[in-house]
This record gives sequence, C-alpha cells and structure tokens, in this order.
Amino acid sequence: MTDRFFDTNVLLYLLSPDRRKAEIARTLVARGGTISVQVLGELTNVARRKAGLEIDEIAALTGTLRDLLDVVPMTEEIFDGALQVARQTGYATFDCLIVSAALSSGARSLYTEDMQAGREIGGLKLINPFEER
Repeated sequence: MTDRFFDTNVLLYLLSPDRRKAEIARTLVARGGTISVQVLGELTNVARRKAGLEIDEIAALTGTLRDLLDVVPMTEEIFDGALQVARQTGYATFDCLIVSAALSSGARSLYTEDMQAGREIGGLKLINPFEER
C-alpha cells in the first residue's frame, strides 16, 4: 500500500472536460496510491448516470485504475472505523467510510475535493489537489 488514498471525486476528473483538473488527476494516479472497493462502486455509478459511459467503458476504466492503484476491500473494521470518524467529524457516512478505508490502508494523505482541505484525522491529511496555490 502507498501513503496516498483517492476519494471518488478526484478520480471523476479523469472523465472531465476540465483539462487542468483532468491532468492533475492523471498525474496523481500515475504516481500510484490506494482506493477502496467503495470508490470503484461510486465511480461506476457516476460514470453510468452522469457521464453516460457504457459498462464495457467502465470496466476498462476501473481495470486500468485497479492496475495502477492498490484496492482495499470493505470490511467490518472499516465500517466500525467509519462510525468513529463520524463521531469525530460529523461527515456524511460515505465520506467517513472513505476516511476509514484510507486510515486502514496506512495512507497519510487523502486526495479529496469535498472534505476540509488541510484537516488531519488520525494522522491522515486531507488534501484538495485542485486548490490554486
């Protein structure tokens, strides 16, 4: 496992017409990292519903991501950890599951666009890779 974990919202920019954000997402993924099965499921849902991708296109995309990134399964321990994260942060359930999966993978950074950039949760730093510096 690597020390970088990806939230679904960052990976969705791989499909975006926003060239700057798409390039940032491609560069980060090329460096490696970790995702969870939940991220693959969320990506599949949005790719079908909003991007209009066919199942074969989604299978190719998720296959490439699985080749480039480590994938952690959803476990009862991750679920229990998500409840702890929810108590601590008040985040939405699915965000807490991603944070918990990132923590369980040993990641030190979580690339996310939706959570509070700069915040640390249990040694995990939340980073918005698209913020202008």
